[in-house]
Amino acid sequence: MNKRSLKPGTMLYPLPAVIVSCGTSVDDSNLVTVAWTGTVCTHPAMCYISLRPTRHSYPIIRQNMQFTINLTTEAMARATDWIGVRSGADYNKWKETGLTPAPGVAVECPYVAESPVAIECRVKSILPLGSHHLFIAEVVNVLADENLFDPETDAFRLDLAGLINYTHGHYYSQGNPLGRFGFSVMKKKKQK
Repeated sequence: MNKRSLKPGTMLYPLPAVIVSCGTSVDDSNLVTVAWTGTVCTHPAMCYISLRPTRHSYPIIRQNMQFTINLTTEAMARATDWIGVRSGADYNKWKETGLTPAPGVAVECPYVAESPVAIECRVKSILPLGSHHLFIAEVVNVLADENLFDPETDAFRLDLAGLINYTHGHYYSQGNPLGRFGFSVMKKKKQK
């Protein structure tokens, strides 16, 4: 296939579209939409978010050294987008979107009650990279909706959450499953 060169840019898609909550109480908290986020380590569990220093949430996270990553769903898509295009300096994003702040468990900042999974984090380091700064954080607690656990096996079923992702300026719901990890090398079961 023929390829066309593009200017250097961030073309690694899809990305999770998450809402990050920050602050030390419901009254002083803010929400920011982030797509530049991911896992960096298993043991200890660590993740990152990347923010511009000009964002209203940046000094809040820098001062408190904690935040919560709230996974988003199709039902939360409008709120996720609105939070990303409006500033917490001008709006109370909880009130404007109708999302519900719930008190943090292992961190002081609230999490989004409507989120199927809230990942509470403590910042370990901040790495200035240019337009964005990378907040590397240890996961200190994960809150997951009870309805995501299979009632018979207690298996965690995140695939039932209706998560959304972000791809080159657009939000998408997750597609059809293609196989589970390792499906390409699994041995087929013998027919009886």
